[in-house]
Amino acid sequence: MDFLASLPPSVEAEFGAVLEAVGAAPPPAFSGGGKWEAMHGDMAGMYEVRISSSAANHRLFCLLVRTSEQLGGPSIVCLGGLTKPRRSAAHPRDYARIRR
Repeated sequence: MDFLASLPPSVEAEFGAVLEAVGAAPPPAFSGGGKWEAMHGDMAGMYEVRISSSAANHRLFCLLVRTSEQLGGPSIVCLGGLTKPRRSAAHPRDYARIRR
């Protein structure tokens, strides 16, 4: 929640729109258009919502939970996010923070 609240309102709204679209047509039905991507390697099993603004790339990392009594059914769980300069890689410590 802190990550989303730190973003410009238009970027936060775009994250919300992507999450709504995924929830309405969960993978593999949701193609994502480059905004919803499965992670690989150490991040396998997670998904990444990708939003670009004029100065930065914003990433929100999520898990899909198919069944959960605590969550009331299938859910998208947002784990955390990061903002990085365009055309730069995320730092490994950022990925480690999300995995924790």
